[in-house]
Amino acid sequence: MSDSPAAATPYEVLGVHASSSQDDLRKAYRRLARETHPDLGGTPERFRQVQIAWERIGTPEDRARYDNGTARPRSSASSEGSGHTWAPRPPRPRAESKPRARAFGHPGGQERVRFLELIREWVGRGEPLDDPYDPVLVRSAPSEIRRILAKAVAEETTATAVVDLGIAYTIWSNVACGREPELDHIVLAPTGLYAINSEDWGSSVRLVKGEVETANLVAGEQPVRTLTRSARAFEKSSRVPFTAQLIVVPDEALDDPIEPAGKGRRNSTFLVRRSVLPHVLRGALTGGESTDRVDVFELRDRLQQAVRFV
Repeated sequence: MSDSPAAATPYEVLGVHASSSQDDLRKAYRRLARETHPDLGGTPERFRQVQIAWERIGTPEDRARYDNGTARPRSSASSEGSGHTWAPRPPRPRAESKPRARAFGHPGGQERVRFLELIREWVGRGEPLDDPYDPVLVRSAPSEIRRILAKAVAEETTATAVVDLGIAYTIWSNVACGREPELDHIVLAPTGLYAINSEDWGSSVRLVKGEVETANLVAGEQPVRTLTRSARAFEKSSRVPFTAQLIVVPDEALDDPIEPAGKGRRNSTFLVRRSVLPHVLRGALTGGESTDRVDVFELRDRLQQAVRFV
């Protein structure tokens, strides 16, 4: 079970309300343990989710710790009871010996604003809200609100990874693409130009017939097709082609570090784990060769003129 704000809570995994009795909780767990067991037709992933949910809230003591936000984190990336990982973080001190990449735009900015609007509306007008990023509050919010926050954090994490690559790279975030949805990022690297969307659905993802399949997609959501349409719209307006299109997801969401969305050598869209994004931008998809289509300095100037922010 992921510690992403978009991930299903233990109560959601077990299919019970947070106010359910301990007896109802136990009955739900026993039923699901039978239904999801791999020997009885279930899947290992679903069975594991049920077991982790039960570990977190299976006893009154564990349940109280989880509800109060004092449960021990399952990993160093967890935000449960250990500070506010989801809250905006102050910029890190800049190391003078390592110039950072050029960065333009506000990654996750729209999502942060929308999250704050919705969480305040959900809590209630006039109600005090000392910390909208309190993990206990975030976990209790509806899934659609949690996912907006997860999206913001995903965009910010991608931007930070690119900035740390150094001065040879440039990133533009929240780029308008005409009538199509915006691109989360455009990254100019020595190896080419990349259109990137950063996602976190709080669950594992896979590709089925060239499109993302995951438990938490909303009706009609098509991440690969959306990215492709947006990238093509920007290419048409800027007259600058992309080297590849990337959908960046949390490491635990993807079985392989890089998964192509299409087949053959002409495929240009990939799902990528967060941790391998720097490797991809350094040339994992192009064999490390620099782009020979356009001079990088000229391309940066052209993009700077073409980019419009949302």
